[in-house]
Amino acid sequence: MSLTPALKEAYSRVSTATLTTVLLKKGIRRTFMSGPKPLIPDQGRLFGEAFTLRFVPTREDLATPASWASPISTRAAIEEMPEGCICVADAMGVRDAGIFGDILAARMYMRKVTALVTDGSVRDADGVKASKLPTWCSDVAAPPSVAGLTFVGWQQPIGCGGVAIFPADLIVCDNDGVVVVPKALIEDVAKEAVEQELFESWAADEVMKGAKLPGLYPPNDETKARYAAFRAGKK
Repeated sequence: MSLTPALKEAYSRVSTATLTTVLLKKGIRRTFMSGPKPLIPDQGRLFGEAFTLRFVPTREDLATPASWASPISTRAAIEEMPEGCICVADAMGVRDAGIFGDILAARMYMRKVTALVTDGSVRDADGVKASKLPTWCSDVAAPPSVAGLTFVGWQQPIGCGGVAIFPADLIVCDNDGVVVVPKALIEDVAKEAVEQELFESWAADEVMKGAKLPGLYPPNDETKARYAAFRAGKK
């Protein structure tokens, strides 16, 4: 789905922590990717539809430098990435082979890809940083991808950091890490997450005024009534 201006505004305001709470309330538990962290601190909060890449364990007859020129290659996949997407690469948690380096990162940046996310590693880390492509990864490694992985395709369902990702799911990244919002829940989660952020901001103010946590967070009926009155007064 195309994100409306209202959805873009909502997801620019809510943290990955809030999103995991809202999704948990909906019964979706495995949403936070284990491994990917910002390559550069304070890259901001970014979001976009998932464009998935899939790697499998290395096969010596297929994972060769010659494969980089294949029609099924990371190079070919990059040329299919739409503007504004977030590239999510399933590297199976392999950290001793870098799936992307500086030149590929620079090409993604030029194609206006929003960010790269992987549970694996990048290589040429200084160059990736210089490319200006926001990157969330698990590690940095000098060897190329074919030293440990075989690239097999794009825009397929994948697992990244222990989380199932489907093409066009929404990916949200911030300093805490990366969360996926299933495509079918994007609108509902946005509404609830914005309200959750508003309540938590109010609750934090109450704590600074001396309020005790029991009955405040999570709120009991009295707290809900006080918060509702606060919200009504702000309208």
